[in-house]
Amino acid sequence: MISRIRRINAFVRLGKFIGDPANEETIAEWVAGAKSRNNWFTPANVRLSLNAITQEYLNEEKLKSWAESYPEPAQSCKIGVVMAGNIPAVGFHDALCVLISGHTLLAKPSSDDPLLIRALLGQLIEIEPEFKEYIHFVERLNDSDAYIATGSDNTARYFHYYFAKKPNIIRKNRTSVAALSGDETQEELRALATDILQYFGLGCRNVSKVFVPAGYDFTGFYQAIEEMADDYINHHKYFNNYEYNKSIYLVNRVAHSDNGFLLATESKALVSPISVLHYQAYNSVDELRTLLRESEEKIQCVVASPHLHLPEALPLGAAQTPGLTDYPDGIDTMAFLADMR
Repeated sequence: MISRIRRINAFVRLGKFIGDPANEETIAEWVAGAKSRNNWFTPANVRLSLNAITQEYLNEEKLKSWAESYPEPAQSCKIGVVMAGNIPAVGFHDALCVLISGHTLLAKPSSDDPLLIRALLGQLIEIEPEFKEYIHFVERLNDSDAYIATGSDNTARYFHYYFAKKPNIIRKNRTSVAALSGDETQEELRALATDILQYFGLGCRNVSKVFVPAGYDFTGFYQAIEEMADDYINHHKYFNNYEYNKSIYLVNRVAHSDNGFLLATESKALVSPISVLHYQAYNSVDELRTLLRESEEKIQCVVASPHLHLPEALPLGAAQTPGLTDYPDGIDTMAFLADMR
């Protein structure tokens, strides 16, 4: 097994490689390749994801502190990972967890994101050649000793059936929500718009629903985000979704607000279509807490106005900046891996 310090150092060097301007030509190839396979992966969003990985996951101090807070597993096992592909390189955190723990990664990348993970882990092997024995891209996961799988509620049932006989983490659909007090500044509302619209709203940490005080007026919110319009109006896949959803609401006479690129409609549903924000009114903070508690098993994270004093909530604008310990579905991946026998 590669020593822990060498594993950590290799990932730190990967972060430095991504951030080094001397490697811009390589990074540009990664960005272009990702975009060519998936039109949702705009160059700006791919770079945003790579920068987040560098700053949040591959920072030397953070990485060392995180990795060393878990015991080494008793032995190295083969961990099969079924990766999501909804946002660029979203499967990297699972790969990092498996490899930093000293296990062998059997990775099945999503067909929506087949290139970035291979590029990142290929570069890791260039940095630390011994990782070549621990990184394998596979179509079938039969040889795995344990599984980590991310997918929809439907695919989760499939995963439970096929992976039930071995240790596993199986993740289902989750989404994120926001809570407003009505006293937000323009800056805070723009931060909320980032939580909603970053990566076109495709991530489980994107806000798809906002809880607002009764009688809330969306005019101020829409005014705050006018400057974001071009990024969404000029993206054909996003704007096609916007026009489709708008037409459905008009034909069916569904009450909604509209600023030309983001629709808002009242709904108790947590998950909203692309280009749509659901909202639900509350009459008191106690009622708001109850609403959040009732849906907590389907919520990835909550962002909220500081005026609401919700201790479990992140600040507005922080949804898409998860740290190393922000595990999907709240399941500690590293603890799971440390317990392998």
